[in-house]
Amino acid sequence: MAGQLITGGRLVTPDGVLDDGWLLVEDGHIAALGTGGPPRADDAVDAGGAWVVPGFVDIHCHGGGGAAFTSADPADLRLAADTHARHGTTTLLASLVSRPVPELADQIAALRELVEDDVVAGIHLEGPFLSAARCGAHDPAVLRPPAPEAVDALLAAGRGAVRMVTLAPELAGSVEAVRRLVDGGAIAALGHTDAVEAQVLPAVDAGATVATHLFNGMRPLHHREAGPIGALLDDDRVSVELICDLVHLSPTVVRLAARHAGPERTVLVTDAIAAAGAGDGDYEIGGLAVRVRDGVPTLAESGALAGSSLTMDAAFRNLVRGCGLDVPEAVAATATRPAALLGLADTTGKLAKGLAADLVLLDRDLALTRVCRRGTWL
Repeated sequence: MAGQLITGGRLVTPDGVLDDGWLLVEDGHIAALGTGGPPRADDAVDAGGAWVVPGFVDIHCHGGGGAAFTSADPADLRLAADTHARHGTTTLLASLVSRPVPELADQIAALRELVEDDVVAGIHLEGPFLSAARCGAHDPAVLRPPAPEAVDALLAAGRGAVRMVTLAPELAGSVEAVRRLVDGGAIAALGHTDAVEAQVLPAVDAGATVATHLFNGMRPLHHREAGPIGALLDDDRVSVELICDLVHLSPTVVRLAARHAGPERTVLVTDAIAAAGAGDGDYEIGGLAVRVRDGVPTLAESGALAGSSLTMDAAFRNLVRGCGLDVPEAVAATATRPAALLGLADTTGKLAKGLAADLVLLDRDLALTRVCRRGTWL
Protein backbone atom coordinates (compact mmCIF):
# COMPACT_ATOMS: atom_id res chain seq x y z
CA MET A 1 0.00 0.00 0.00
CA ALA A 2 1.34 3.47 -0.91
CA GLY A 3 1.61 6.36 1.51
CA GLN A 4 3.46 7.23 4.68
CA LEU A 5 3.11 5.26 7.88
CA ILE A 6 3.59 6.46 11.45
CA THR A 7 4.19 3.60 13.87
CA GLY A 8 4.86 3.20 17.59
CA GLY A 9 2.84 6.22 18.69
CA ARG A 10 0.28 6.95 21.38
CA LEU A 11 -2.59 8.10 19.16
CA VAL A 12 -5.25 10.28 20.79
CA THR A 13 -8.46 9.50 18.91
CA PRO A 14 -12.12 10.40 19.59
CA ASP A 15 -12.58 6.85 20.90
CA GLY A 16 -9.61 6.90 23.26
CA VAL A 17 -5.84 6.52 23.29
CA LEU A 18 -4.32 3.85 21.03
CA ASP A 19 -1.08 2.74 22.65
CA ASP A 20 1.55 1.48 20.22
CA GLY A 21 -0.72 2.65 17.42
CA TRP A 22 -0.11 3.30 13.74
CA LEU A 23 -1.51 5.83 11.29
CA LEU A 24 -1.37 5.80 7.49
CA VAL A 25 -1.26 9.04 5.47
CA GLU A 26 -2.26 9.09 1.81
CA ASP A 27 -2.89 12.11 -0.42
CA GLY A 28 -2.78 14.50 2.50
CA HIS A 29 -5.41 12.63 4.51
CA ILE A 30 -5.59 9.97 7.19
CA ALA A 31 -6.24 6.77 5.24
CA ALA A 32 -6.34 4.38 8.21
CA LEU A 33 -5.24 4.04 11.83
CA GLY A 34 -5.22 1.34 14.44
CA THR A 35 -3.13 -1.01 16.58
CA GLY A 36 -1.49 -4.34 15.89
CA GLY A 37 0.22 -5.17 12.63
CA PRO A 38 0.34 -2.03 10.45
CA PRO A 39 -0.12 -2.07 6.66
CA ARG A 40 2.78 -1.68 4.27
CA ALA A 41 3.73 1.80 3.09
CA ASP A 42 6.29 3.53 0.89
CA ASP A 43 7.75 5.39 3.85
CA ALA A 44 7.58 4.99 7.61
CA VAL A 45 8.19 7.17 10.66
CA ASP A 46 8.79 5.53 14.03
CA ALA A 47 7.15 7.75 16.66
CA GLY A 48 9.11 5.99 19.39
CA GLY A 49 6.32 6.15 21.93
CA ALA A 50 5.54 9.82 21.32
CA TRP A 51 2.03 11.22 21.57
CA VAL A 52 0.38 11.67 18.18
CA VAL A 53 -2.33 14.33 18.39
CA PRO A 54 -4.33 16.36 15.87
CA GLY A 55 -2.79 19.58 14.59
CA PHE A 56 -3.71 22.54 16.76
CA VAL A 57 -6.49 24.97 15.80
CA ASP A 58 -5.98 28.53 17.07
CA ILE A 59 -8.96 30.84 16.61
CA HIS A 60 -7.29 33.92 18.15
CA CYS A 61 -3.79 34.90 16.99
CA HIS A 62 -2.39 38.32 15.99
CA GLY A 63 1.04 37.31 14.69
CA GLY A 64 4.35 35.61 15.29
CA GLY A 65 7.95 35.34 14.16
CA GLY A 66 8.33 39.11 14.47
CA ALA A 67 5.44 39.77 12.07
CA ALA A 68 1.84 40.82 12.67
CA PHE A 69 -1.28 40.06 10.65
CA THR A 70 -1.83 43.80 10.35
CA SER A 71 1.18 44.08 8.02
CA ALA A 72 0.71 45.17 4.41
CA ASP A 73 3.63 42.94 3.37
CA PRO A 74 2.48 39.49 2.16
CA ALA A 75 5.81 38.01 3.26
CA ASP A 76 5.15 39.14 6.83
CA LEU A 77 1.68 37.63 6.81
CA ARG A 78 3.02 34.28 5.66
CA LEU A 79 5.89 34.42 8.16
CA ALA A 80 3.45 34.88 11.03
CA ALA A 81 1.35 31.92 9.91
CA ASP A 82 4.39 29.73 9.25
CA THR A 83 5.83 30.47 12.70
CA HIS A 84 2.74 29.06 14.36
CA ALA A 85 2.52 26.14 11.94
CA ARG A 86 5.99 25.07 13.02
CA HIS A 87 4.72 25.08 16.60
CA GLY A 88 1.90 22.72 15.64
CA THR A 89 -0.91 25.12 14.67
CA THR A 90 -2.11 23.65 11.39
CA THR A 91 -5.34 25.70 11.30
CA LEU A 92 -5.34 29.37 12.26
CA LEU A 93 -7.53 32.46 12.32
CA ALA A 94 -5.60 35.67 11.69
CA SER A 95 -6.75 38.21 14.27
CA LEU A 96 -6.89 41.97 13.71
CA VAL A 97 -7.16 44.59 16.46
CA SER A 98 -9.39 47.65 16.61
CA ARG A 99 -8.80 50.25 13.91
CA PRO A 100 -11.09 52.57 11.91
CA VAL A 101 -13.41 50.58 9.64
CA PRO A 102 -11.77 51.66 6.34
CA GLU A 103 -8.34 50.64 7.65
CA LEU A 104 -9.66 47.29 8.85
CA ALA A 105 -11.25 46.73 5.45
CA ASP A 106 -7.84 47.20 3.82
CA GLN A 107 -6.22 44.77 6.25
CA ILE A 108 -8.96 42.23 5.59
CA ALA A 109 -8.40 42.57 1.85
CA ALA A 110 -4.66 41.91 2.32
CA LEU A 111 -5.39 38.74 4.27
CA ARG A 112 -7.91 37.30 1.82
CA GLU A 113 -5.16 35.82 -0.34
CA LEU A 114 -3.89 33.81 2.63
CA VAL A 115 -7.39 32.46 3.18
CA GLU A 116 -7.74 31.55 -0.50
CA ASP A 117 -4.35 29.79 -0.39
CA ASP A 118 -5.24 27.84 2.80
CA VAL A 119 -2.45 29.52 4.73
CA VAL A 120 -5.02 30.69 7.30
CA ALA A 121 -8.57 29.46 7.78
CA GLY A 122 -10.10 32.91 8.07
CA ILE A 123 -10.00 36.28 9.78
CA HIS A 124 -10.99 37.25 13.31
CA LEU A 125 -11.84 40.88 14.06
CA GLU A 126 -11.20 41.74 17.69
CA GLY A 127 -12.98 45.07 17.59
CA PRO A 128 -13.56 47.90 16.97
CA PHE A 129 -16.91 47.25 18.68
CA LEU A 130 -15.44 47.04 22.18
CA SER A 131 -15.91 48.74 25.56
CA ALA A 132 -13.53 51.62 26.25
CA ALA A 133 -13.68 50.66 29.94
CA ARG A 134 -12.20 47.20 29.16
CA CYS A 135 -10.23 47.95 26.01
CA GLY A 136 -6.90 46.44 27.16
CA ALA A 137 -4.37 46.81 24.33
CA HIS A 138 -6.87 48.42 21.94
CA ASP A 139 -6.72 52.12 21.11
CA PRO A 140 -9.79 53.63 22.82
CA ALA A 141 -9.88 56.44 20.24
CA VAL A 142 -11.01 54.04 17.48
CA LEU A 143 -13.67 52.11 19.40
CA ARG A 144 -17.28 52.52 18.28
CA PRO A 145 -20.72 50.92 18.52
CA PRO A 146 -21.53 48.23 15.95
CA ALA A 147 -23.68 50.22 13.56
CA PRO A 148 -25.24 48.07 10.80
CA GLU A 149 -23.32 49.82 8.02
CA ALA A 150 -19.99 49.22 9.79
CA VAL A 151 -20.73 45.53 10.38
CA ASP A 152 -21.83 45.08 6.79
CA ALA A 153 -18.77 46.89 5.42
CA LEU A 154 -16.38 44.60 7.28
CA LEU A 155 -18.20 41.44 6.25
CA ALA A 156 -18.27 42.66 2.65
CA ALA A 157 -14.53 43.34 2.71
CA GLY A 158 -13.93 39.74 3.72
CA ARG A 159 -16.05 38.16 0.98
CA GLY A 160 -16.62 35.24 3.31
CA ALA A 161 -13.14 35.32 4.89
CA VAL A 162 -14.26 37.02 8.14
CA ARG A 163 -15.01 34.03 10.36
CA MET A 164 -15.35 35.66 13.80
CA VAL A 165 -15.97 39.13 15.24
CA THR A 166 -15.60 40.07 18.91
CA LEU A 167 -17.88 42.77 20.31
CA ALA A 168 -19.06 44.11 23.67
CA PRO A 169 -22.73 43.22 24.24
CA GLU A 170 -23.59 46.40 26.16
CA LEU A 171 -22.93 48.68 23.19
CA ALA A 172 -25.89 50.16 21.34
CA GLY A 173 -26.92 47.91 18.47
CA SER A 174 -24.94 44.89 19.67
CA VAL A 175 -27.83 42.41 19.61
CA GLU A 176 -28.71 43.36 16.03
CA ALA A 177 -24.99 43.17 15.16
CA VAL A 178 -24.81 39.61 16.50
CA ARG A 179 -27.70 38.63 14.26
CA ARG A 180 -26.08 40.29 11.23
CA LEU A 181 -22.78 38.53 11.90
CA VAL A 182 -24.37 35.11 12.28
CA ASP A 183 -26.50 35.65 9.17
CA GLY A 184 -23.30 36.68 7.36
CA GLY A 185 -21.58 33.40 8.23
CA ALA A 186 -19.36 34.68 11.05
CA ILE A 187 -19.08 33.61 14.67
CA ALA A 188 -20.22 36.34 17.06
CA ALA A 189 -17.92 36.44 20.09
CA LEU A 190 -18.31 38.53 23.23
CA GLY A 191 -15.36 40.20 24.91
CA HIS A 192 -13.64 43.39 26.06
CA THR A 193 -16.84 44.12 27.90
CA ASP A 194 -18.00 45.89 31.05
CA ALA A 195 -21.48 44.38 30.76
CA VAL A 196 -23.59 43.06 33.58
CA GLU A 197 -25.21 39.65 33.22
CA ALA A 198 -28.52 41.08 31.99
CA GLN A 199 -26.69 42.74 29.06
CA VAL A 200 -24.87 39.55 28.09
CA LEU A 201 -27.78 37.15 27.80
CA PRO A 202 -29.66 38.90 24.96
CA ALA A 203 -26.53 38.71 22.80
CA VAL A 204 -26.22 34.98 23.48
CA ASP A 205 -29.91 34.52 22.74
CA ALA A 206 -29.27 36.31 19.42
CA GLY A 207 -26.56 33.82 18.49
CA ALA A 208 -23.23 34.73 20.15
CA THR A 209 -21.35 31.48 20.82
CA VAL A 210 -17.81 32.38 21.95
CA ALA A 211 -16.34 34.19 24.97
CA THR A 212 -13.18 35.99 23.83
CA HIS A 213 -10.33 35.20 26.26
CA LEU A 214 -12.61 34.64 29.25
CA PHE A 215 -11.65 36.69 32.35
CA ASN A 216 -9.29 38.99 30.43
CA GLY A 217 -10.73 42.31 29.28
CA MET A 218 -13.94 41.74 31.24
CA ARG A 219 -15.79 43.04 34.27
CA PRO A 220 -14.60 40.74 37.10
CA LEU A 221 -16.76 37.98 38.49
CA HIS A 222 -18.64 39.06 41.63
CA HIS A 223 -20.74 36.89 43.89
CA ARG A 224 -23.72 39.27 43.64
CA GLU A 225 -23.29 40.11 39.92
CA ALA A 226 -22.09 37.31 37.65
CA GLY A 227 -21.23 39.74 34.85
CA PRO A 228 -19.87 38.42 31.55
CA ILE A 229 -17.57 35.84 33.16
CA GLY A 230 -20.28 34.07 35.11
CA ALA A 231 -22.90 34.40 32.39
CA LEU A 232 -20.69 33.08 29.59
CA LEU A 233 -18.97 30.34 31.58
CA ASP A 234 -22.28 28.97 32.82
CA ASP A 235 -24.10 29.01 29.48
CA ASP A 236 -23.95 25.71 27.58
CA ARG A 237 -24.35 27.57 24.28
CA VAL A 238 -21.02 29.37 24.66
CA SER A 239 -17.47 28.09 24.13
CA VAL A 240 -14.88 29.87 26.25
CA GLU A 241 -11.41 30.91 25.08
CA LEU A 242 -8.64 30.57 27.67
CA ILE A 243 -5.13 32.01 27.22
CA CYS A 244 -3.09 29.26 28.85
CA ASP A 245 0.28 31.01 29.18
CA LEU A 246 -0.07 30.89 32.99
CA VAL A 247 0.31 34.70 32.99
CA HIS A 248 -3.11 35.86 31.82
CA LEU A 249 -4.73 33.26 34.08
CA SER A 250 -3.50 31.31 37.08
CA PRO A 251 -3.49 27.52 36.83
CA THR A 252 -6.31 27.35 39.35
CA VAL A 253 -8.52 29.67 37.29
CA VAL A 254 -7.77 27.71 34.09
CA ARG A 255 -8.63 24.47 35.84
CA LEU A 256 -11.86 25.85 37.35
CA ALA A 257 -13.03 27.22 34.01
CA ALA A 258 -12.04 24.16 31.99
CA ARG A 259 -13.63 21.77 34.46
CA HIS A 260 -16.90 23.72 34.44
CA ALA A 261 -17.05 24.25 30.67
CA GLY A 262 -15.82 20.73 29.94
CA PRO A 263 -14.19 19.50 26.73
CA GLU A 264 -17.30 20.43 24.73
CA ARG A 265 -16.82 24.17 25.41
CA THR A 266 -13.17 24.79 26.39
CA VAL A 267 -10.94 26.34 23.71
CA LEU A 268 -7.29 27.25 24.20
CA VAL A 269 -6.04 30.27 22.25
CA THR A 270 -2.70 32.03 22.08
CA ASP A 271 -3.77 35.68 21.56
CA ALA A 272 -0.17 35.82 20.32
CA ILE A 273 1.38 38.99 18.94
CA ALA A 274 4.41 39.31 16.66
CA ALA A 275 6.70 38.43 19.58
CA ALA A 276 5.64 34.76 19.54
CA GLY A 277 8.63 32.80 18.34
CA ALA A 278 10.69 36.00 18.10
CA GLY A 279 11.68 36.77 21.70
CA ASP A 280 11.82 39.84 23.90
CA GLY A 281 11.97 43.30 22.38
CA ASP A 282 9.90 46.30 21.39
CA TYR A 283 6.82 45.76 19.23
CA GLU A 284 3.54 47.49 18.44
CA ILE A 285 -0.08 46.42 18.18
CA GLY A 286 -2.82 48.57 16.71
CA GLY A 287 -0.55 51.60 16.78
CA LEU A 288 0.31 51.16 20.48
CA ALA A 289 3.88 50.54 21.68
CA VAL A 290 4.46 47.16 23.33
CA ARG A 291 7.41 45.95 25.39
CA VAL A 292 8.09 42.23 25.75
CA ARG A 293 10.19 41.26 28.73
CA ASP A 294 10.66 37.67 29.93
CA GLY A 295 8.14 36.66 27.29
CA VAL A 296 5.34 38.87 28.64
CA PRO A 297 4.04 41.67 26.36
CA THR A 298 2.75 44.83 28.03
CA LEU A 299 1.77 48.27 26.78
CA ALA A 300 4.73 50.60 27.13
CA GLU A 301 2.53 53.41 28.45
CA SER A 302 0.22 51.66 30.92
CA GLY A 303 1.81 48.28 31.62
CA ALA A 304 -1.41 46.46 30.70
CA LEU A 305 -1.05 43.00 29.18
CA ALA A 306 -0.93 43.24 25.38
CA GLY A 307 -1.56 39.75 24.03
CA SER A 308 0.98 37.00 24.58
CA SER A 309 4.09 35.40 23.12
CA LEU A 310 2.45 31.98 23.45
CA THR A 311 2.47 29.16 20.92
CA MET A 312 -0.08 26.36 20.98
CA ASP A 313 2.40 23.61 21.79
CA ALA A 314 3.31 25.50 24.97
CA ALA A 315 -0.38 26.10 25.73
CA PHE A 316 -1.05 22.36 25.38
CA ARG A 317 1.83 21.53 27.69
CA ASN A 318 0.77 24.20 30.22
CA LEU A 319 -2.77 22.83 30.35
CA VAL A 320 -1.50 19.35 31.21
CA ARG A 321 1.67 20.00 33.20
CA GLY A 322 0.66 23.30 34.78
CA CYS A 323 -3.08 22.95 35.26
CA GLY A 324 -3.59 19.23 35.77
CA LEU A 325 -5.84 18.33 32.84
CA ASP A 326 -5.17 15.13 30.89
CA VAL A 327 -3.89 14.78 27.33
CA PRO A 328 -7.27 13.93 25.74
CA GLU A 329 -8.77 17.03 27.40
CA ALA A 330 -5.93 19.10 25.98
CA VAL A 331 -6.56 17.63 22.52
CA ALA A 332 -10.22 18.64 22.75
CA ALA A 333 -9.30 22.19 23.80
CA THR A 334 -6.55 22.73 21.22
CA ALA A 335 -8.02 20.92 18.21
CA THR A 336 -11.38 19.18 18.35
CA ARG A 337 -13.55 21.92 19.84
CA PRO A 338 -12.08 24.89 17.94
CA ALA A 339 -12.28 22.95 14.66
CA ALA A 340 -15.95 22.27 15.32
CA LEU A 341 -16.56 25.95 16.07
CA LEU A 342 -15.16 26.82 12.65
CA GLY A 343 -17.37 24.24 10.98
CA LEU A 344 -14.37 22.04 10.23
CA ALA A 345 -15.28 18.97 12.29
CA ASP A 346 -15.37 16.83 9.15
CA THR A 347 -12.05 18.23 7.92
CA THR A 348 -9.60 18.49 10.83
CA GLY A 349 -9.31 18.51 14.61
CA LYS A 350 -9.39 14.74 15.14
CA LEU A 351 -7.39 11.64 14.31
CA ALA A 352 -9.99 9.87 12.19
CA LYS A 353 -10.11 8.22 8.80
CA GLY A 354 -10.74 10.64 5.95
CA LEU A 355 -9.74 13.80 7.80
CA ALA A 356 -6.75 15.95 6.86
CA ALA A 357 -3.38 14.60 7.97
CA ASP A 358 -2.81 17.45 10.41
CA LEU A 359 -0.59 15.84 13.04
CA VAL A 360 1.64 16.84 15.92
CA LEU A 361 4.13 14.54 17.63
CA LEU A 362 4.92 15.29 21.26
CA ASP A 363 7.53 13.48 23.31
CA ARG A 364 6.92 12.06 26.78
CA ASP A 365 7.48 15.52 28.27
CA LEU A 366 4.97 16.98 25.76
CA ALA A 367 7.68 18.85 23.87
CA LEU A 368 6.93 19.13 20.16
CA THR A 369 9.12 17.00 17.90
CA ARG A 370 7.39 16.97 14.49
CA VAL A 371 4.47 18.61 12.67
CA CYS A 372 2.57 17.38 9.63
CA ARG A 373 0.18 19.79 7.86
CA ARG A 374 -2.17 18.44 5.18
CA GLY A 375 0.13 15.44 4.80
CA THR A 376 3.39 17.41 4.50
CA TRP A 377 6.03 17.37 7.23
CA LEU A 378 7.17 20.88 8.18
